[in-house]
Amino acid sequence: MFSATWPDAVRRLASTFQRNPVRVTVGSDDLTANSRVEQSVEVFEDGRSKDSRVVNHLQKLLPKGTQIASVDTKRVLVFALYKKEAQRVEQMLQYKGFSVGGLHGDMSQNARIDALQKFKDGETPVLVATDVAARGLDIPNVAAVINYTFPLTIEDYIHRIGRTGRGGKTGKSITFFTGDAHERALAGELARVLRESGFECEGLKKFPMTIKKKTHGAYGAFFRDDIPEPKGPTKIVF
Repeated sequence: MFSATWPDAVRRLASTFQRNPVRVTVGSDDLTANSRVEQSVEVFEDGRSKDSRVVNHLQKLLPKGTQIASVDTKRVLVFALYKKEAQRVEQMLQYKGFSVGGLHGDMSQNARIDALQKFKDGETPVLVATDVAARGLDIPNVAAVINYTFPLTIEDYIHRIGRTGRGGKTGKSITFFTGDAHERALAGELARVLRESGFECEGLKKFPMTIKKKTHGAYGAFFRDDIPEPKGPTKIVF
């Protein structure tokens, strides 16, 4: 199995059904982004202005004029957090004249396959998706990823932007950040990922830069993850 991230919860779950596993780590255990992806973050005072910004970015990223769809067509993947939000953004971009498809949990399997195939073929160079498309997609020529809404975890952010800059190519990620709801608590982790990749965002500094400590489901923040868990109950004879 190959994975860009390996959260503690997943690691503990995997250990329950693996026998003598071998783990190979390339780099470090810290969350890091693909170095070939140029990351930029735009902090919004008013989330309602995100629609005009995503339209502006798409106009710059996609070639102008008509072109024949092919595997070489530039593509842009737009991520939304919720299904209803993805549907609304897709409809808004269609109204603005973009050839766009959607990919989210409210679609049938056949509709998902069709939308994904059209994106792969370049027939629809823009795909608005939820995090169902954040992992497992290996599509060439995804020029950029736009995070219309920030994901629930920093791991999902790493996976999202990893859809571009693949196969030795360079890519670009543009992230919209409002600091509302769950986003505020993730500002510190996002700033760290940016900094370790050589990027900065001054706008993030107005949010708390604390990084949440890893927690355990039973012991909270007061646990040691460097002590191996027992493989089974220990029998004590008195």
